[in-house]
Amino acid sequence: MLETGVKAPDFTLLDQKGNEVSLSGFLGKKVVLYFYPKDNTPGCTRQACAFAGSYEAFKAIDAVVIGVSRDSVASHARFAEKYGLPFILLSDPELQAIQAYDVWKEKKLYGKVNMGVVRTTVIIDEQGRVEKVMSRVKPDTNAAEVLAFLTGEG
Repeated sequence: MLETGVKAPDFTLLDQKGNEVSLSGFLGKKVVLYFYPKDNTPGCTRQACAFAGSYEAFKAIDAVVIGVSRDSVASHARFAEKYGLPFILLSDPELQAIQAYDVWKEKKLYGKVNMGVVRTTVIIDEQGRVEKVMSRVKPDTNAAEVLAFLTGEG
């Protein structure tokens, strides 16, 4: 697991429009980097819609919201369009960022064990350092908890 204060691992991935996006391109801004398992699943949809609902509040404090999953660029494009998601969704099919941020873990579901993305949010400061790691977050409350932390209310 990443420690608070360490330099956030840089990466370059494609967004939902097929553009290359590098974490290092956001130096000088707070970054909310949230890792989620899969587009269009109930929990991931609720989490994305909660971030979308709070998007103006994140913009007002100059924070960038970025969602990352293994889904394809095309899947992200459909997901963003279907739910009106105004923030960046990054496609990480090779697990470049997912493994660098140590969110690829063993998961148990209905008695079966498999590998998958553990829903995790990493807040990165303006200097590119990890400010806070929130692991195993709840999809319905994650956006509000992040906003509360960033505005000093949480």
